[in-house]
Amino acid sequence: MEEILYCLTAIFHYGLPLLGAWLLDRLLGDPVWLPHPIVLYGNMIAKGEHRLNHGGHRMLKGAFLSLSLIVLNYLMVWGIVSVAESISPVLLLVVQMVGIFYCLAGTTLVREVRDVFKAVDRSLEEGRKQVARIVGRDTSELSAQEVRTAALETLAENLSDGVIAPLFWYLLLGLPGMMAYKMVNTLDSMIGYRNERYRRFGCWAARIDDVANYLPARLTAFLMVAVSGRWSLLAFVAKQGSQHASPNSGYPEAALAGILDCRFGGPHNYFGQEVWKPFIGSNERPLTTADMRCAVRINRAAEGRMIALVILLGALLQLWLS
Repeated sequence: MEEILYCLTAIFHYGLPLLGAWLLDRLLGDPVWLPHPIVLYGNMIAKGEHRLNHGGHRMLKGAFLSLSLIVLNYLMVWGIVSVAESISPVLLLVVQMVGIFYCLAGTTLVREVRDVFKAVDRSLEEGRKQVARIVGRDTSELSAQEVRTAALETLAENLSDGVIAPLFWYLLLGLPGMMAYKMVNTLDSMIGYRNERYRRFGCWAARIDDVANYLPARLTAFLMVAVSGRWSLLAFVAKQGSQHASPNSGYPEAALAGILDCRFGGPHNYFGQEVWKPFIGSNERPLTTADMRCAVRINRAAEGRMIALVILLGALLQLWLS
């Protein structure tokens, strides 16, 4: 009986900040009135890129910027957590809850994708403008089908980047690791492109992001298939996901394409340069609001499974280490 109570206590203490942060994300998303550390990360990256991305040795300079920002961010958060822990358990709980909340982006992404489908139903131009908020490609010439496809591709990819991967790194390295991952992801989203400006300077940021997302992307696809109950899709995901230009993004996209029986991929315009992404799936059918609702249900269910998994494994790890 004492062992059971001890296990339940460990689950409660480990799970409380996670559950609190998850509920905050479900209630608030990312409100525009609330200062967000990702904005600070973006400003730091932009200033560093402006100062360093010129002249010779651009690859070395990009590596220095990326590694120094990741390590500095980890150490700063580790210091904040250590100070909070030394002052009060309540303060530690608040710091952890707020930090985890900042790292989760599930609710905001779902809202944005819903808004894309509503907007494109009103007019194609509205849909193009709305989807431009969540994708990095040129949306000015997208068709209605391409707008909906872009939104669902982003929903799948960012389930990994915005939810599963941060939780994965929280399990391994706590809040400092989770926040360091967000820096990795922000670096990649800002300078990890293969165009003339960033090809050399941002290559380290892109490769670090590839490594950081390798396991989370595949875990995301597995969770999506698991909550759909269609285990036969695992073979489809393994085959189709590996054909994507990215070593990671294809897996959650393949999972959603298989669940919806649709087709993702094709040509995209990034900064005036056409990038061809291999097709994932073969059923080139029109996407509908019903597909979006199904995708959102899959995302929410996979997110919930990951939260439960992290709480259970984290509590067991704490018990094993104690």
